[in-house]
Amino acid sequence: MSWIEIISVAILGGLFWLWFDSTRVHEIAVERARSQCHVNEVQFLDDTVSLANIKLARDEGGRLTLKRTYTFEHSDTGNNRQPGSIVMLGQAVQFVNFSPRLPGADITLH
Repeated sequence: MSWIEIISVAILGGLFWLWFDSTRVHEIAVERARSQCHVNEVQFLDDTVSLANIKLARDEGGRLTLKRTYTFEHSDTGNNRQPGSIVMLGQAVQFVNFSPRLPGADITLH
């Protein structure tokens, strides 16, 4: 095998790992957002999360891993959409954030 073939295989392997890992982390983020919405008695809208940010970070053990921030929407009344986010460090949930409920948030203008 030539060096070009070895490098190509390594790059393809890295891309496959990134895709596989990202799929698993996305599934974990969806499940955690869904469960936290249930705990907070709000609707988890669209039944998904969207990747907002990805960067390298160190975990508690000092290992370099990917830190992903996902956004989602939830509703407390069914008539509004409020943002939320979930931060994943590797495959571990760092925190889930729900937007604060603002006074008068139920008012809709037509």
